Amino acid sequence: MNFPDKQPIIEFTHRLRSRYGETDRMGYAYYGRYLEYFEVARTEMIRSYGLSYREMEDSGVMLPVIHAELEYKMPITYDEEMHIKVMVYEIPSVRLQTFYEVRTSVSDKVHVFGEVTLCFMDRETRKPLRAPESFLKGIKGQLNG
Repeated sequence: MNFPDKQPIIEFTHRLRSRYGETDRMGYAYYGRYLEYFEVARTEMIRSYGLSYREMEDSGVMLPVIHAELEYKMPITYDEEMHIKVMVYEIPSVRLQTFYEVRTSVSDKVHVFGEVTLCFMDRETRKPLRAPESFLKGIKGQLNG
């Protein structure tokens, strides 16, 4: 997986503990859960900027995933605290491209790399549109603060 070869403009880390019901028969966090973990971290990043997915959707803007990619390096087991780092390298326009590194308290090595691209979309027409000004203002406020 290739991350951009520059410093991210935004970094946000969310802590989350793997739960028993999320593990498979081997005792590992089930591979399909990582997209959910990414969503939780991304949502909390957006919330930390004073923004809300709900408010954006209520205003008629949806943000569906259009691309997702994961690379698994090491398993995470039940009850491990994950440190899910979300990185954004460019101010979003029509797309919001986010990158992820998942580490744990057990190992400083990256367990999972990820990339998720979302597209701002008009709820009624289902056509792409530019990121709402309120979203951009919240993101840009983090760059200056």
